[in-house]
Amino acid sequence: MRWFCVMAIVGGLIAPVIAQEKPEVSLASAIQRTVEDELSMKTLGGGQFWGDVVFFHGWHIQQNVFTKHYRLLDEHDNRHASGTLEQCREKLDQIKGDRKLPPMSGRGVVLVHGILRSSKCMNAMAETLKEAGYIPFQFDYPSTQVSIPDAAEYLHQTIESLAGIEELSIVAHSMGGLVSRAYFAEHHDPRLHRVVMLATPNHGAELADLVHQIFLVRAAAGPGGRQLVTDAKGLIPSLPVPKCEFAIIAGARNNPAGWNPLIPGDDDGTVTVASTRLVGAADFSTVHAPHTSILRNRAAIEQTLRFLSEGRLQADRAAVAITDKPEPMANVTSPAAPSPAPSAQE
Repeated sequence: MRWFCVMAIVGGLIAPVIAQEKPEVSLASAIQRTVEDELSMKTLGGGQFWGDVVFFHGWHIQQNVFTKHYRLLDEHDNRHASGTLEQCREKLDQIKGDRKLPPMSGRGVVLVHGILRSSKCMNAMAETLKEAGYIPFQFDYPSTQVSIPDAAEYLHQTIESLAGIEELSIVAHSMGGLVSRAYFAEHHDPRLHRVVMLATPNHGAELADLVHQIFLVRAAAGPGGRQLVTDAKGLIPSLPVPKCEFAIIAGARNNPAGWNPLIPGDDDGTVTVASTRLVGAADFSTVHAPHTSILRNRAAIEQTLRFLSEGRLQADRAAVAITDKPEPMANVTSPAAPSPAPSAQE
């Protein structure tokens, strides 16, 4: 009875296909076409269970953190293949040929989101970079399911896949900056040119110290989230600085109290300005923006673009490197700037 039901379902799926084809179309061809139609369906994107490992223009291959199988998505998050990495690569190669897609070239920027976020939160940054002639790669990783070093391995595979790109930079938000630093602990691509970290807790997040006292929060944050605390013996102090020129942009309220009264000093509501500062940075500034809004803040986006192209964040002053001796904050604070409205895709 079970086999009868299976055959009935298969028959129901392929019958419409066979009816529309010429008589000489084989049953195997009809089944293959139906399977491809079933695979080419909308997904929710990276979510919290998938990590990117391959990019080609807007196409990308992701791995499921639990099942370890792969899927091929287009730029609209439609799935076109599922199975092994080899199967997804073969399908991508077929698509390259069928659509006559040219090899990649030019200057690329990998965008790395923070915890509990997705690549969609980087849309405003990606659009500005694209308009300026860069090729943005909006990288997804399972931020609440893996440790920061494990997330860095997804980033490594993605960077290695970008064949043809002559120059690469990284723009990372919050925990994404730590993922980028963890990448440099084990890997380095000679094409990497510059890195910009936005609101990254380079010395740990005091807010994480508070909320991680709650069991449910610790469980929801996952391995990577639990590594965000200010622990002198934890992961963050062991991470290297990027092996290329890098800059830091912090969100701030530009007063001693900051946005959040529960954490010390000026802050963006989640990360203190002091924690973002990292010795070795070629330039540093603050923008008047809370933690998540910094990704849509016009001043932050413009400064990011300027650093990638010129090696400095602001047009009206020289770069302010972070050395062992702290720089006066008056020299690195940017004027307040309105944030664009949130994207409907976020």
